[in-house]
Amino acid sequence: MANKRKIINDPVYGFITINHPLLFHIIAHPYYQRLRRIHQMALAFLVYPGAVHTRLHHSLGAYHLMCLAVNELKDKGIQITEEEEIAVKAAILLHDVGHGAFSHALENQILQNVHHETLSLAIMHKMNKELNGQLDTAIAIFTNHYPKKFLHQLVSGQLDVDRMDYLTRDSFFTGVSEGVIGYDRIIKMLTVHNEELVVEEKGIYSIEKFLVARRQMYWQVYLHKTVVAAETMLVNILKRVKELSKEGNESLKTYGALDYFLYEYQNGIDEKVLTKFCELDDSDFSFAVKQWSKHPDFVLNTLCKGLLNRNLYKIKLQYEPFKTTYINKLQQKAMQRFNVDESLIQYFVHTGTANNTLYKTEDEKINILYKDGTVKDISTIDNPLIHQTISSPVKKFYICLLE
Repeated sequence: MANKRKIINDPVYGFITINHPLLFHIIAHPYYQRLRRIHQMALAFLVYPGAVHTRLHHSLGAYHLMCLAVNELKDKGIQITEEEEIAVKAAILLHDVGHGAFSHALENQILQNVHHETLSLAIMHKMNKELNGQLDTAIAIFTNHYPKKFLHQLVSGQLDVDRMDYLTRDSFFTGVSEGVIGYDRIIKMLTVHNEELVVEEKGIYSIEKFLVARRQMYWQVYLHKTVVAAETMLVNILKRVKELSKEGNESLKTYGALDYFLYEYQNGIDEKVLTKFCELDDSDFSFAVKQWSKHPDFVLNTLCKGLLNRNLYKIKLQYEPFKTTYINKLQQKAMQRFNVDESLIQYFVHTGTANNTLYKTEDEKINILYKDGTVKDISTIDNPLIHQTISSPVKKFYICLLE
């Protein structure tokens, strides 16, 4: 096994090499294989038909970029032991293992107020027990409890390989060229200063392109109005199903893992919850939506048929909140049209906000290392395009309407 080597042909990067027993164990694990059945971009394929790539594609791509980044840093004389190298590769392979069905679209919906990173960590701990502690260092890096902070920043930070892959991959599969970043150039410019990840001064324009590309991908793809409309519809379907199942309505049962979360799940995460959660993927929900489209409940079958046949909410986005009078007028029209009372109107007229979380200056920083040894945060650099990108509005209000 020690000399075993596997190559995977990836449409974005070409050949990706797996060459260590621990990495084989991770990739072969059912929890990892489950990522094949979860779309990377949830319902974005309803707008961009090519966006059908999975969390497994993305995870392998991020792993490939991690291999490149580690090699680059080692070439620059930065000390990374073999154990650390395998650990940081294991951490990036598993960074998204806690994503649930339809990824971000249903995050906090199946398990209330539980972030996917919390689930990733719980799954890593569970796998670590099976692997007799072989993931100890990977977990320390993932949780930022490892002395070499730059290893954590490669997994999770403003300039991590996770972001570099999803921008590159999502651009490739959607055909939206605005998201293309020079990931290879950025990786070449990475170095370490005081145990933190920094970018060499000559890499500033590649970072500028990265920030602009990320912003454009958010508004053009991730928060595209029709994507927001479809994902709001999916969230409202689950909300309605939960309402009905609380009343003990057993006609919603799908006889799969989903039933546990509708009828038995209380709160928190324990061994049973984790096992059941890992049985869930996109296919459970796709099947359920087809079943529920024939359900006698008018709200549920209307929403499910709408999602199945791409008869989605009409949606309007703007930078200011919608006036109450405008919302009330739309609600009154919908109540008459669909003959529903006020208690159900939120399923037909729905308001919310779309947030483009780009660069939070109080969070992780992108630090630039100058030739004279000084380090500056990118937000303080005199570059009009970077300033404009970082300081532009990042929140839009939307209203969804079923017609």
